Amino acid sequence: MSSSSSAALWITRAAWAIPVLLLGLTAHQVWSGLELRSTLDSGIDAEAEVTDVFSTDRVDVTYDYVSLRVTLDDGTVITRERMSLPHSLIGVVENRETLDVRVQPGASQEIVITELASTQWRIAILNAGMSFVLGILVAGGIWWWRRTLINEGDPADRGVDAPDPDHPARQLSR
Repeated sequence: MSSSSSAALWITRAAWAIPVLLLGLTAHQVWSGLELRSTLDSGIDAEAEVTDVFSTDRVDVTYDYVSLRVTLDDGTVITRERMSLPHSLIGVVENRETLDVRVQPGASQEIVITELASTQWRIAILNAGMSFVLGILVAGGIWWWRRTLINEGDPADRGVDAPDPDHPARQLSR
């Protein structure tokens, strides 16, 4: 096997990191979606004071956020600084002083905005589905590429056996 074939096979081995990362992203999005759903389903109802909202008119800047302060019935105060929201959902919280929320103290998603949580957990699950499908497609492509390299060799090493005057890439150098 030539050095370029060895390099190509090494690159295909390294490329397996992509589907592994996509599988990790899938797991993270499933976990996030389930945590959002858990707080929505079993959290306690509360009212949050909106302390800060950041939104930009540039859709390419997707970091919009809201900061909330929730005072529970027992006097406990929970604050959430810079809670990220998709740009398409930030309009629901703009120009509002209070929001209905569900709170589950100690959970990874302690506070969820009642109006948005259903949409947010569905977005997370859909993201998980897309990254899973993409991971399967990328893994299939890498598997096919590696199999082709092993069975047929690297196309860069095959060379040109005969000139073809009608094709500029099939000319023999002299």
